[in-house]
Amino acid sequence: MSVRIAFVGKGGSGKTTLSALFARHLAHSGAPVLAVDGDINQHLAQALAPGEDAPATPPPLGPALPAVKALLSGTNPRITSPDAMIKTTPPGRGSRLLRLLGDDDLHTRHVTRVGGVPLMVTGEFDESDLGVACYHSKLGAVELYLGHLVDGPGEYVVVDMTAGADAFASGLFTRFDMTFLVAEPTRKGVSVYRQYREHAEQFGIRVAVVGNKVTGEDDLLFLKEQVGDDLLTHLVQSDWVRAAEQGRAETRVPDALEPQNRHALNVLRETVDAQHRDWARLHRHAVEFHLRNARAWADERTGEDLAAQVDPHFVPGPAALS
Repeated sequence: MSVRIAFVGKGGSGKTTLSALFARHLAHSGAPVLAVDGDINQHLAQALAPGEDAPATPPPLGPALPAVKALLSGTNPRITSPDAMIKTTPPGRGSRLLRLLGDDDLHTRHVTRVGGVPLMVTGEFDESDLGVACYHSKLGAVELYLGHLVDGPGEYVVVDMTAGADAFASGLFTRFDMTFLVAEPTRKGVSVYRQYREHAEQFGIRVAVVGNKVTGEDDLLFLKEQVGDDLLTHLVQSDWVRAAEQGRAETRVPDALEPQNRHALNVLRETVDAQHRDWARLHRHAVEFHLRNARAWADERTGEDLAAQVDPHFVPGPAALS
């Protein structure tokens, strides 16, 4: 099946590095994969191409939100205009649905191969945004993209999310089949774990903890005591990763990664491959968050009853493509 994976965690936990390692692991196996940089600090490109000083990145998706809305609204009669479309507007009959890495304007313009992995970026939070916008406004384009994406069997979307509990500041967290929380073996490293688990459990989203920068049995025991059975696997402190962060050329050889860390990536792959996509549940979550946003602010801002954008007879998925 197709799998959408989010990497979350405290800032500095190594979630961007692990997002890149896993995306490269999938791509190296020949699997169709899209990596998405959804962090306010846009460092995924550097992590995907550690041997390059300034890897080329695609035009960011966030500033292109009006064009994204115009494309995805399609001929959906429930959307009166692209301006009335908000980040949570769910697809309906007539909406433009996308295939992963398909031949459409969005993928053609906003995806570039970096380090052998197709990459999409949201864009940086810059000075022009200070005092007038929040970073989640940039993530709105990604939320709409995932809402209109019909990914197929054996395809993967890997998203490096914002740090800390900010990942739950929008409905984007319900767009994933699996969430990996990257945690260092420290109190701060596991501080957001219970928040993530509590929020995710409400929506049936599985959160698994991936220990990172583990240096010995004491570190591993600490993680087990803190998160229990939610600890899926762990990565040890990595000379290979440090070399990658320093831009050494030998890091382009994936087999040079430490055996325990290669094993951990295999565990992540086996775990996501065991997930089952429930399109109806995914759509229900999308509709719920859309109605929340409509009532809270969007109806007033647009001057419309945005509950009318919900098509009660539509469920996204492979059947909807026909």
